[in-house]
Amino acid sequence: MPSDSPFYLTKIECPICKTVNEFETVKVGSYIENGRDTDFCPKEILWRFPKYEGWNPLVFFTATCSNCFYTREFNNSFKEWKSDNTFRTYRLKQIKEQHLDQLAQADSVVKQLGQMINIQRHPNESAILKLLLCAFDEQLFETHSKLDLGRYYLRIAWLFRKHDSGDTNSMRQLKSVLLDVESKLRQMRHSIDNSRSAGDEFTRHLEAHFDTKEVPVELESRMLPYRDKFVGAIKEIEAAFSHVEKKMDIMNELMSEYKSQVVGLTGPGGASFGQFASFSDFLISLKEKWDGIVVDENEAIRAAIHNYKESFVTGRDISPGNQEIQASYLIAELSRRVGDFDSAREYFNTTIKNGQEFIYQNRTDRSRTALARKILELAVEQGRANLAQSKEYARG
Repeated sequence: MPSDSPFYLTKIECPICKTVNEFETVKVGSYIENGRDTDFCPKEILWRFPKYEGWNPLVFFTATCSNCFYTREFNNSFKEWKSDNTFRTYRLKQIKEQHLDQLAQADSVVKQLGQMINIQRHPNESAILKLLLCAFDEQLFETHSKLDLGRYYLRIAWLFRKHDSGDTNSMRQLKSVLLDVESKLRQMRHSIDNSRSAGDEFTRHLEAHFDTKEVPVELESRMLPYRDKFVGAIKEIEAAFSHVEKKMDIMNELMSEYKSQVVGLTGPGGASFGQFASFSDFLISLKEKWDGIVVDENEAIRAAIHNYKESFVTGRDISPGNQEIQASYLIAELSRRVGDFDSAREYFNTTIKNGQEFIYQNRTDRSRTALARKILELAVEQGRANLAQSKEYARG
């Protein structure tokens, strides 16, 4: 690797298939962050290497095996998995069996997500795919970490946001609704195809009935007129199906034109992606296989909220103090962003209460309370914004 590269390579053996991979690690100082949003998403990333301008460092947040697509957060815990007795004893066997099970299926989520990763051509889309794989492999373990799932989906939301950074809030909402409309259109076509298949199956059974051998002559004479009537009705139904299918083709063309000319979908929603019309189309195609697939920022935020809440309520993954305060704040801020103002108010109040208590209890240690103070300030500020938004929403 040239000396002017922002990376150094780390060799790690895949715990699933034993392939030795070389993963890129970003060198310290290779980029700087210019500010953070209220959910801690970096507002601007400036690389010291112009070649990577526009790349999100989250591309390298996870490591995906080049052979079996097993994916984990690229941290010290993963780098040293061989010495992690807990992982090897309790988690590895369960995850390995299920992951390889997926890999053996030609159209599995693991295979489809993994095969579409192309960091050089689609760096930021690949970052989303890798994070989805990371979430998928995490949830294979029965007692998986809801906190980690929340963290992964939050970062997916950040990646979607950067793709749509030129849009207004209303345009982002419009595109989000349109993705749902497209999904319903696909479901409608799927229902029509299923109905056509059911009709073909009925026709085969009906023909078998009328072709039954050794039917008494007097019964056969009574059956024959009805056979002709059934054949006539079936032909009318087949003609209706053909008509509806042609109309559905027109509907699909109209939707593509509408997306391009009126809504102007760009980024993961618009540009072609492999054999799919867009990155969003590819993700939508996987939704029936795994409900963990998200196709836009809004869905990713809602998935993050769900997992953060479960982790916060059980308290299994979250440590008391700064981590607990940060988790409750994120639930509040993310809830505000998707318009769940009641949940946002509840968790902002929880953050403020717990933050004040933690700061008071550790008032002699400012370094320990520095993060809590920062989050407390954000909670107060965003709590006011939430109140104003909820009043505006109530006024209609």
